[in-house]
Amino acid sequence: MAKLVSKTYAQALFELAVEENKTAFFLEEVSSFLEVIRANAEFGQFMNHPKIPKEDKIEMVKSVFGGKVSSELVGFLITVIEKDRYAEIEAILDEFIASIKEYNNIGTAYVTTAIALEDREKNDIETRLLATTKYKTIECVYQIDQSLIGGMVIKMGDRVVDSSIRTKLEKLQRNLLAIQL
Repeated sequence: MAKLVSKTYAQALFELAVEENKTAFFLEEVSSFLEVIRANAEFGQFMNHPKIPKEDKIEMVKSVFGGKVSSELVGFLITVIEKDRYAEIEAILDEFIASIKEYNNIGTAYVTTAIALEDREKNDIETRLLATTKYKTIECVYQIDQSLIGGMVIKMGDRVVDSSIRTKLEKLQRNLLAIQL
């Protein structure tokens, strides 16, 4: 249910950004806004407190963000508050960012390796991903998981390429156990 709510609100904001031809602007603004609210847990506690009236929450948004973010984003936040959906704001905005990136052909890849990669290796991975996908640019998020032993796991959307030594050993073990003597 929460996923459906976040998709619905994100889609509405996405359509507004496309309609006004401000996708790049909204992407930057929403990303910055998300950083601010994630860094200020007290603000989230205030906005999600059940005993604080909606009117006070709306006034808080207007006073804190009015003039600092676009009127469209402030209006969107007010709508979210009026509909009692502020608890899902991070999921909504994450979904919006993903939609904008997809619209602008920006791919996000999560690359997990056993050891830290050098810049040259990172560039090679990004070049190969660009060559094998429809994206114009790739944003890679690098993570280290020593349990992989070697190789790497790359996740993009719902696709996973697992060339880790751990997975190869697990597959070999399953194959050996399946052999009946």
